[in-house]
Formats: sequence, structure tokens, C-alpha cells
Amino acid sequence: MSTTSPVGPGLVVLGLLIVVIGLVAWAGGLSWFGRLPGDIRVDRGSVRVYAPIVSMLVISVVVSLVMYVVRRFF
Repeated sequence: MSTTSPVGPGLVVLGLLIVVIGLVAWAGGLSWFGRLPGDIRVDRGSVRVYAPIVSMLVISVVVSLVMYVVRRFF
């Protein structure tokens, strides 16, 4: 009788998801990210300030949804 841990397939899926996101970012598919309305960017002389507020909110929502699905179904 073989017992497999449910963690293994989950890690494989997570790894594949990270690879796909990396390939999309490398190909330029995420060039819009970081330039969303609500991201603060100030360039004045030698001072450059960047605060990606909306981008971080988007990441937070996506990670929260993924964690909800993982906890719900695994």
C-alpha cells in the first residue's frame, strides 16, 4: 500500500505556477505592473520616490485568494 503526501503535488503545482509567472514576466507580459493608477511615483531632481500602493494591493488580493483556495480544497 502506497501512501503519498498531499504536499508533494501541491509543491509541484506551486513550482509550475511560479515558472509560468516568471516566463510571462520575462516576455514582457507584466510590463504594466507597477504603473497602475494609484501607484505613487515622484521624480524631482536627484530625488526619486516610488510607492506601489495599488500594485501591492493587487498582490495581496491574489495571494489571499490563492490561500483561500488552498485551505478550502486541500
